[in-house]
Amino acid sequence: MKIIVHDTASTMLDLLRRPMEERTDALREMLSPLQNAMSVIGDLDMVQMHQAGSGFRIDVEDARYLAALRQMQDAQVWNQIEDCLAAAWTRLSAAVPGIRTAETVHVVLALGNPDDELLTVRNGGYFGMGGIPGAIQLTMWPTETSLAKIGYAAAHELHHNVRYANVVWDPATVTVGEQVVAEGLAEAFVRELAGEGAMGPWSTALSGQELDHAQAKVTEAIDVAGMANLPPYVYGDAIAMRMGCEPVGLPDAAGYAAGLRIVDAHLTASGLTAAQSTALPARDILKNAGVPTSA
Repeated sequence: MKIIVHDTASTMLDLLRRPMEERTDALREMLSPLQNAMSVIGDLDMVQMHQAGSGFRIDVEDARYLAALRQMQDAQVWNQIEDCLAAAWTRLSAAVPGIRTAETVHVVLALGNPDDELLTVRNGGYFGMGGIPGAIQLTMWPTETSLAKIGYAAAHELHHNVRYANVVWDPATVTVGEQVVAEGLAEAFVRELAGEGAMGPWSTALSGQELDHAQAKVTEAIDVAGMANLPPYVYGDAIAMRMGCEPVGLPDAAGYAAGLRIVDAHLTASGLTAAQSTALPARDILKNAGVPTSA
């Protein structure tokens, strides 16, 4: 597998110096390496996805953007991503020799919108999407957390990328169980790779009774199917409502924390690592963790 981390720093610096009327086309070109892989889920407008996904705005002049990009360059963010992805792939390929992957994985990092609280407050300044083999999209605004952990977010997304080259993901039939297992596995993998301090805020924000409550609610809904029904159980009510879903009484990232607890129970019971578990069916992981399902 070849991993290409695109030099979007130079691209965005150029884009932000262009007249505003040229920026849409420039952004579309920057995101184009993702288009082919992501076309499997339909005819996507990558610019609209960027705007809906907390990306920087192209319809305003904002002096903060250039300063943020310089800060990210000084922190060698793109090198961090390359190094973490190389280490992650070394571990994954050794854990499961011959595991299926996309031939090439394109990695595109975009500057985020500093005024979007979903990004800067609820996610610590960074998040990603990597469940479509061949494409990893990362979004960040430089914060102390994101500057330190963006590379580990890329490793989290690579785990998804490899998993879904081996496990079928169908938007009509995907279940809460599959989704929370995938998130738990990806965070456990980051922990294996670089320790607990590398993990994202998503899986570590809940503890005690709050985590107990979240896990109970998530496991009750473990067989709920269909992509449109999953957000409140995975991301929590606030983010789910932003996505047009009905709340179910869960805090931010409930599915990540519950998923990690499930995966930890699976790891203890099976003796496997998260890397070795990359391509295991969710039903096997849930069974090992003692979570009943209808499957």
